[in-house]
Amino acid sequence: MARVKWRPSVLDGVRIGVLAAGLLCVATGLLPAGEASDNVRRIGPLLLFLAAVIVLAELTKEANVFDVLAGRLAIIGRGNYAALFVLCTAFASFVTIFLNLDTTAVLLTPVMLALAPRARITPLPLAMTTIWLANTASLLLPVSNLTNLLAMGRVGLSTRDFAGRMWAPQVASIAVTMLLLWVFYWRRGERGEDRYVPPPPAAVGDPVLFGVAAGACLLFIAAILAGVQIGAAAAVAAVIVIAAFAWRDRSKLTWALFPWQLLVFVTGLFLVVPTLSRYGLGDLMRGLIGDGGDALGDYRAAAAGAGLSNVVNNLPAYAAGEAVVPAGDHRQLLSLLIGTNVGPVITPWASLATLLWFEWCRRRGVRVPILKFVLTGVCLAVTGLAATIGALLLTS
Repeated sequence: MARVKWRPSVLDGVRIGVLAAGLLCVATGLLPAGEASDNVRRIGPLLLFLAAVIVLAELTKEANVFDVLAGRLAIIGRGNYAALFVLCTAFASFVTIFLNLDTTAVLLTPVMLALAPRARITPLPLAMTTIWLANTASLLLPVSNLTNLLAMGRVGLSTRDFAGRMWAPQVASIAVTMLLLWVFYWRRGERGEDRYVPPPPAAVGDPVLFGVAAGACLLFIAAILAGVQIGAAAAVAAVIVIAAFAWRDRSKLTWALFPWQLLVFVTGLFLVVPTLSRYGLGDLMRGLIGDGGDALGDYRAAAAGAGLSNVVNNLPAYAAGEAVVPAGDHRQLLSLLIGTNVGPVITPWASLATLLWFEWCRRRGVRVPILKFVLTGVCLAVTGLAATIGALLLTS
């Protein structure tokens, strides 16, 4: 891979700081070494998946797959905002479900924002569609969200069984998100125009790389649906695309592809959060979640997960909640999972995807009204959790 000059950002400093804090917890004995070792072993396969799927998604973007698809969606919409809305929400949901929410935030956000000036579309509706569905469409499959991978290991479900439990909450979550997106961001009074101008087709670039990248993504999706271990499926798909770029365009294979920042952050969280749980956070979550066993307990678990996610981030919130949910109460654990997936839409730091999304909006000069972001996020979190937990209860 080619050499790149690295300049640390503020977010990089935070991620390294979280890992340093976690290592300090282990070094000082605040977190026993044995427990720390167990936590790191637990997330090892997850880190492999994250690294592979991010590399796969980054190279897929470099092959212009996302750009071509987004442009084709706008062309298919033929200037009709309602049609474009349905197509964009479907596209964002698909990417989130099958390639995870961070892929949607990191890669689909710049594609959507680049589409806006080409079609003379107000960028904020497209941007909000991306970030809301990055969170709320991440319930269906284990690969959709890191929290899902953790929950699947706890409840012992296969990919198909997990999807079988979560399909109804996922449908409810997307439906509520679409309704509120239209009301708050896409209706005539918000978007400012009756119609948009369909852009010209995006260039494919290298057709070989385009075909290989698109095929590798389809192979990855087919593999996980067939029950192949997700880390292995992602790694194989990533290797295929890396080999294609090594043959056709080696300049794109830089060390910047490797998502070390995300791996450092996740590892640090799984050292810091267990430490906090030993010294008060666990008692707080136990008090908020309660004993469970009934519908009220499920709603409390979801609300606690959503609330803590918007205070500290959804990964620590899930880890803290999981530690106090009774081992046999799978429905309450899935309710907590829903809270930490659907609920982190209020504050800019509620999920890593949201942090990455805000950075992309800043780079592209897209103004995000913070007060509106927070207030509409509260509406989505409250109504989304009510609908998704209701769907979980009805189908359990």
